[in-house]
Amino acid sequence: MKKNNNGQKAIVLLSGGMDSVTALYWAYKNLNLRAALSFNYGAKHNHREIPYAKKHCDLIGIEHKTISLPFINELFDSHLLKNGGEVPEGHYEEENMKLTVVPFRNGIMLSIAAGYAENIGASALVIAAHAGDHAIYPDCRESFMSAMSSAIKNGTYSSTQIVRPFINDRKEDIAKKGNLLGVDYSLTWSCYKGKEKHCGKCGTCVERKEAFTKAYLHDPTEYD
Repeated sequence: MKKNNNGQKAIVLLSGGMDSVTALYWAYKNLNLRAALSFNYGAKHNHREIPYAKKHCDLIGIEHKTISLPFINELFDSHLLKNGGEVPEGHYEEENMKLTVVPFRNGIMLSIAAGYAENIGASALVIAAHAGDHAIYPDCRESFMSAMSSAIKNGTYSSTQIVRPFINDRKEDIAKKGNLLGVDYSLTWSCYKGKEKHCGKCGTCVERKEAFTKAYLHDPTEYD
């Protein structure tokens, strides 16, 4: 896939999961992608997903930066973090998955990314928030994204805005789009537990399996 050098200058928030890696390739095709940012904030699975984020940036020749945010693990309570309890199992949209909420995580990351975007003259900030996130994570909903995008636009000379290409999509829709973009999903990480293999039982693993099934795509993931 050929890089688009004529579109709006953009950066991508890139965790290394299915959604953000798909957003990376979408931005590479549709925008003038300049860089991708990953955040090491003390999640149990950061060490598993961030290497995949870098891998994909290396594959397409895009600059990758990892930003450490140790204060999140030190100050916030969440079962997603190393200082928290066991990651719950079950469907992604079940009530117990609220234990994995990290307070205002996207707000914090988007604020940092907005400053970086303005610094390099990028006016698009791409994030892979999607409809499946809405039930659990308030900072993934369009009401938040729209307000945050307006704040960032008004707070930067570059008039940077948040671009959310998947905000109305389910994860199976993202998988279909990624398949058309040639994304190798074997080089992505979803499991919140962050062990040697995907556990297959936590919310993100269940959602990952479900996405490939509903999209009628082969699931390349090795589950425990």
